[in-house]
Amino acid sequence: MTIIDISGLTKIFSTDEVETHALSSLDVQINKGEYVAITGPSGCGKSTLMSLLGLLDEPNGGSYSLNGKNVFDLSSKESAAIRNLEIGFIFQSFNLISDMTVAQNIALPLSYRADLSKAERNKLVTQAMERVDINHRKDHFPNQLSGGQQQRVAIARAVAGSPSIILADEPTGNLDSTNAAIVLDLLDSLNKEGATICMVTHDPDSATRASRVIRMRDGKIESDESQSLPETA
Repeated sequence: MTIIDISGLTKIFSTDEVETHALSSLDVQINKGEYVAITGPSGCGKSTLMSLLGLLDEPNGGSYSLNGKNVFDLSSKESAAIRNLEIGFIFQSFNLISDMTVAQNIALPLSYRADLSKAERNKLVTQAMERVDINHRKDHFPNQLSGGQQQRVAIARAVAGSPSIILADEPTGNLDSTNAAIVLDLLDSLNKEGATICMVTHDPDSATRASRVIRMRDGKIESDESQSLPETA
């Protein structure tokens, strides 16, 4: 089943004197249950692609179907609703709210879901905290957590609402090697449980965790290959 279907995606950034083609007629399909890494040198367009996939920006051309719905035709209010329901975000800088506890940060996206009661939201928050082993820190604030713990909170927030796809933008970029490995192990586990993951990374070691690697250069796809994953004990 195809979750993301992009065709002819184009993004141009213009200034008074320069026109930069960040993306040039990209075609990408991502299927349910895939773990895709998007990699390439700085300026290749991978972060621009992630912003468009997450409905955080608008393209200059092309189409984007998310679970069969053409999301570029939606109003800003409809886009926000789809983003909240269908997409889980994990950012390099964690993007946690400093004056909210761990549990409150995880619950925040769910608070906009009219289809969930307070009891249902609380249950989903607890389940998400347990999945990333951060429930013992539920009443702590972000500044009381290590970088690795903050990223685990961000992952819990991303998965709490069972989104169609998790978009991870350089999820280990601010972490040391030990905490980076823990976060990547978590993403591996989520994928094995059925989560669809699309990760932007410049780190070759992180890219090896994915079952498919898309390499970009100059706003275009240079290669798109499946890869065998290492055996786990």
